[in-house]
Amino acid sequence: MALMQSIDSALATNIGASGLPQMALDAALSATETAVKRLVEDDATGRLPLLHLPRATDDLDAIREVAERLKQGATDVVFLGTGGSSLGGQTLAQLKDYAVPGLGRFADKPRVHFLDNLDPLTFGAVLERLPLASTRFVAISKSGGTGETLMQTIAVLAALERQGLRARAGELILGLSEPRRDGGKNGLRDLLEAEGVRFLDHHPGVGGRYSVLTNVGLLPAAVLGLDIAAIRRGAADAYEPIRRGRPVAETPAALGAALNVAFALEGRAVTVLMAYSDRLERFTRWWVQLWAESLGKDGKGTQPVAAIGPVDQHSQQQLYLAGPKDKLFTVLTVGAAGRGPVIDAELARRAGEPAFANRRIGDLVAAQGRATADTLARNGCPTRRIHVETLDERAMGELLMHFMLETILTGYAMGINPFDQPAVEEGKILAKRYLAEQG
Repeated sequence: MALMQSIDSALATNIGASGLPQMALDAALSATETAVKRLVEDDATGRLPLLHLPRATDDLDAIREVAERLKQGATDVVFLGTGGSSLGGQTLAQLKDYAVPGLGRFADKPRVHFLDNLDPLTFGAVLERLPLASTRFVAISKSGGTGETLMQTIAVLAALERQGLRARAGELILGLSEPRRDGGKNGLRDLLEAEGVRFLDHHPGVGGRYSVLTNVGLLPAAVLGLDIAAIRRGAADAYEPIRRGRPVAETPAALGAALNVAFALEGRAVTVLMAYSDRLERFTRWWVQLWAESLGKDGKGTQPVAAIGPVDQHSQQQLYLAGPKDKLFTVLTVGAAGRGPVIDAELARRAGEPAFANRRIGDLVAAQGRATADTLARNGCPTRRIHVETLDERAMGELLMHFMLETILTGYAMGINPFDQPAVEEGKILAKRYLAEQG
């Protein structure tokens, strides 16, 4: 396993009264042990297909073949979709510099774009600037009824029409949605199948925010040349301790769940994930949706906050250290030491920082990650540490599965269904009503 986790700096025995008492942790571990038993039953009965994905390989060649077709003759590949239909793919794509500040603009062709937020100015400008004849679009919606994705796709068809490319829609667009249920309505399929567009089937048993290990996340990864088999192997690494029946305290995802359960029951309303790598920025956003949508129910749940180090040390740490002690922190670091440009000794002295001499930028980042975790703990802020030395496909797969398992087990232990999102539906219904009323 690549992932190393420590909860020592979250415990009262190490950080004082604001830390977690051992009795509270023991109670949470007991509840999580019951949750793990339920998860094992889910696996054995097939009730939760997500648990089978890490061991599956039979679909990978098909994903790679579709990725190659998308790339043929393409300058750009655009993924349409929102939320769980997009964030997982973005998270994996960031391993190949997608949306990495500054560097993302220099990514190799085909350029990959995720248009996930429905902003009229942004979307209109993108359609105007894309070379549509050499652009491939992938429209993703599990249900086929996601309003944002339908609007995006209709706008793409209209843009193709304006440039005399509508007849090529079957070549330029790919759909990804679950199969029709008993011949029922699926807006995305109804829209695109009439244009001759082919579809990949979204796994019907895996919800959008858990879909990163399906073709929803792996197709963008394959377009970018990532090793999608290694992503699955990493996910298997995260699940292996549960499969082997390891004690809860020795199973990273279960221990993480117990920690979150205990602090939630102690009234800590906020959980912060601060990752020390540009290539984990989209990961933190993926995690925010996973956590919020899975656990925010029946007056329960904790508020997830995404942060990136070192930059958010400057924007958020003052509140974290001197504000209310209502937060659990997870500091996620990668192997940065010894990496990056070397700092010239003479210039370091001129800048008044002789200690920088002959160091690498990664040395400072590694020191800052360690210092942040230590500073939080010394100021009575419960802090979990997770470290991954090499952030590659396998490590990312392990991180993704770890946090999905942690979320599911937290929900089970707290009596929350981590798979539905009933409150979200009300807003969707109202938005469509208000749109109709605009006349």
